[in-house]
Amino acid sequence: MKSIAAKAVVPVALAVTGFVVVCCILLYSFIKNDLLSSSIQREVNLAGIIVKATRHAMLHADRESLRNIIDNIGEQNGVEHVRIFNETGLIMFSAAPEEVSQLVDKKAAGCIACHSTESPSTNLGPMEQARRFTNPKGSHVLAITAPIYNEPGCSTGSCHFHPPTMKVLGTLDIGLSAEPLRATLTTLGWRMVVFCLMVLVLTVGGVCALLRRNILLPITNLVAYANAATRGNTEQPPPGGIEEIALLGKSLQGLALRLEKKEYELELLKSRGRESGAGQGGPPVSSTDNSGQSSP
Repeated sequence: MKSIAAKAVVPVALAVTGFVVVCCILLYSFIKNDLLSSSIQREVNLAGIIVKATRHAMLHADRESLRNIIDNIGEQNGVEHVRIFNETGLIMFSAAPEEVSQLVDKKAAGCIACHSTESPSTNLGPMEQARRFTNPKGSHVLAITAPIYNEPGCSTGSCHFHPPTMKVLGTLDIGLSAEPLRATLTTLGWRMVVFCLMVLVLTVGGVCALLRRNILLPITNLVAYANAATRGNTEQPPPGGIEEIALLGKSLQGLALRLEKKEYELELLKSRGRESGAGQGGPPVSSTDNSGQSSP
């Protein structure tokens, strides 16, 4: 981590990796929420269709036709349960015969949204009507609780009477298997992982290649040139590349040439000093007088 290559590549790779991972996680969460909302909306529409389909049988108190409709719906692929219970929570019709005449737990996930207060709510949004759970069979279920409102034809019908002040006559509870949605999300998750890895490899690899070509190689050449120049090899041209590296190389070349010139001048001065010292410092010459004694 002390080299410029590591300090240049590793932070960039970490930053790009973190950015790509966070973006992919956010994108997956957005797509997941959109798919879940779309599934809930389709199930709300399905519940509305079932309520309208059973309206005629309800107005004429045709329990047999209503029971057949519920049974036929419950036999469809992907339908985990379908039931209708009255305002007191008593199950009147169900695709599972053992559930008929049982009371629904008002504290359950599908009921607590309306029965959290003393006066139950009569209007809920699609997301508030939906619930996700695992049934006793171990299957993941996405269920919708749709209220059956008291229409004018119900309160004035001759078959049975409901006071106009009663807003909700009962509730339709339908649950569809969430396994297809889970499988789609799992496939989407793996594809996002592969996409994330591809983006990381291409991005980090591209950034590393550009850094190596435009910065790291010129710097490596500059270091090699500086080492050669310190050893006295000034004949090699300075490295090129980006403008700053080229200017720095020329500056190093100029310094190396001036240093070489100063060393040459210093050696020249030293050689001249040695020559002048040799001319003035020869051995002493002795002279002899007539007495035979030598004097310096």
